[in-house]
Amino acid sequence: MENKLKSVFVMLFINAAVILAFYTMFLFYFNGFQYILLGRFIVSTTIAFLFIKAMSMHNTARTSANMWLRTSIIFIGLLINLYGITSEHLNIISALPSTLLFVGWLLYVFWYSRFGKRESDILKVGNMLPDFDLEDAEHKPIKASSFNGKPNIFMFYRGNWCPLCMAQIKEIAGQYKELEKRGVNMNLISPQPHKFTKGLAKKFDVNFNFLVDAKNNASKKLGIFHKNGLPAGMQALGYDTDTVMPTIIITDKNGKILFADLTDNYRVRPEPETFFRILDAELQLG
Repeated sequence: MENKLKSVFVMLFINAAVILAFYTMFLFYFNGFQYILLGRFIVSTTIAFLFIKAMSMHNTARTSANMWLRTSIIFIGLLINLYGITSEHLNIISALPSTLLFVGWLLYVFWYSRFGKRESDILKVGNMLPDFDLEDAEHKPIKASSFNGKPNIFMFYRGNWCPLCMAQIKEIAGQYKELEKRGVNMNLISPQPHKFTKGLAKKFDVNFNFLVDAKNNASKKLGIFHKNGLPAGMQALGYDTDTVMPTIIITDKNGKILFADLTDNYRVRPEPETFFRILDAELQLG
């Protein structure tokens, strides 16, 4: 039930921020400067710009957990909005849009973005990674164990619809030479339809394995399944309601787990330097 609430909340929140940002600019143009509009503009555009930039440019692979700077700017905008209402003797109802967006922002940062504590006996460092079934973009079955013989990075991502996932893949693709130098198989895995994975492989054109976790069978086996994790309305684009919690697993050439990032916040993700440090330490030991 909570995940369903989250999926509806995030779409309403993003759309409300974008609509209010444009509406406030419209009012500025016709009504001129007012503190109430300035405050509302700061609140709405600070939120809207984050999502518009992330979705259009795919250059934000991670954020801080609490985003205190952006949170502070939004709070200042709310204070300016309240000051404008007081100084201009307006009805307190005028503060409702900015107040609701501020509350929505807090919910986004401290509730929507969090998965809760993630612990896994299956993905503990030192364990052997269980074998699981995948498919390539052409529906060909592949066993995860078939990649043994080389170190492996298994990156489970939510889908092409997820801007942070796309930014992270873009970031890793930019490091493909460093991965090749270390002889690593880079495996990108999503439960999204095959056509989207095929399009992603064509877009980046790097020597990675672009794979599909059909029906989330692998994520269920590994304990990283995210039921009802898709934002409401994205089903219309062809995505399934269920998805995966972003997870990165690094194994040695025999399939032993060297590293498992079970982030409890979808916005907080490891940087490529973390992968290289773990792989280099393993290569030195080897």
